[in-house]
Amino acid sequence: MESVKPGMAGWRLGIPVYIYAVVFSSLCVLMGLLWDIMWHMSIGRDGLLAPPHVVIYVGAVVSGLFSAYQILQLTFTKNHPGRVVSIPFWGIFYGSLGAMFSVWGALAMLTSAPFDDWWHNTYGLDVQILTPPHTILAIGIMTVQFGAMVGVLALQNQYRNQTLRLDTDADRRATRLKWFFAIAAGLLLMVLYTLMSESMRRHESHHSRYYVTAAIIFPFYLLAVGRASLLRWPITTISAIYMIGMLLPSWILPFFPATPRLGPVMNPITHYQAFLFPVVLVIPALGVDWLMHRFENPADGKRKLNDWLLAGIYGVAFMVLLLAVQWPFGEFLQTSPYANNAFFLSNSWTYDSSPDWEYRFAYAPWNLQSPADFLFAFGKGLLYATLSARVGLLWGNWMKRVVR
Repeated sequence: MESVKPGMAGWRLGIPVYIYAVVFSSLCVLMGLLWDIMWHMSIGRDGLLAPPHVVIYVGAVVSGLFSAYQILQLTFTKNHPGRVVSIPFWGIFYGSLGAMFSVWGALAMLTSAPFDDWWHNTYGLDVQILTPPHTILAIGIMTVQFGAMVGVLALQNQYRNQTLRLDTDADRRATRLKWFFAIAAGLLLMVLYTLMSESMRRHESHHSRYYVTAAIIFPFYLLAVGRASLLRWPITTISAIYMIGMLLPSWILPFFPATPRLGPVMNPITHYQAFLFPVVLVIPALGVDWLMHRFENPADGKRKLNDWLLAGIYGVAFMVLLLAVQWPFGEFLQTSPYANNAFFLSNSWTYDSSPDWEYRFAYAPWNLQSPADFLFAFGKGLLYATLSARVGLLWGNWMKRVVR
């Protein structure tokens, strides 16, 4: 890790350049990914160097080059002070844990590019998100973003037991690192949701699979980053970053023209179609943050609860709040004419889908359940959420100890 001199001035505030680079690359990758999805919804045919792909590859190259430079600098600079807190690997190289993840993720992403091009040329247009080349790409993206998170964590954790006054470079540096971690965590949350979105669209918001999927993914991740973050309301902040990040491309790109290049064209569109309105995680996140304030640092000398009990409390609270918010909001998105606009995005419809489909603005029978079936499955979802939350708390404990 790059050494930091106390009181170091300048715009970097003593934060290594590669940290800025990997956070920027995470943003590039996510914007390119969302653009690519909307490209497939609106245009269909693409190529290896389609504009969204170029943005994704730029993110991979930036992350890989800057992280590799940091590793090579530590490896080949004699008596480099950062080598003491770095990790050796292959018996030759030295580097931070975050840089290693970023390099391997970038390599996986760039490897997926020619594979994806061959896949399209051989099998045609994708009909689902997780094709084999996209799976390799997704693993690479998440590895790059996890590398960004871990790289920031190693620096943020130096300030875990310090009180900030916001009147020195060191304090401003700590504040910037807190926000960098939140941004990196929010970007990775966007990827997780995008990968799971095929089971979490507005059409499924009254089916148990929607909530079971949420129970497996969200408590695990949100509690991990919430416990690792040093922000006052970390889960709420990270969820807000995720929602803004998901919505901005879908609000902006439809202003630009796009016409289908691949048949059959059942919906003759003239501009980009938005992706979807994301799951409203801010409200459940706010509830879990409030519970964490109460139980993580109990007052009056009270003993902290066991993590298994905390996992049950957090997981159940998250799911109950999610159901209370998403069930009526999902119905609004699916059935209300007030959602059929460019803000709530229910007017979005792919070029190869009939705009007159009878269930476009109604729930199809296969996306509905009897109350008994739904409640039984949701009860299993509460159990999954508890287990997910417990693993998340365990992972969060590990992240709190990352120092290199």
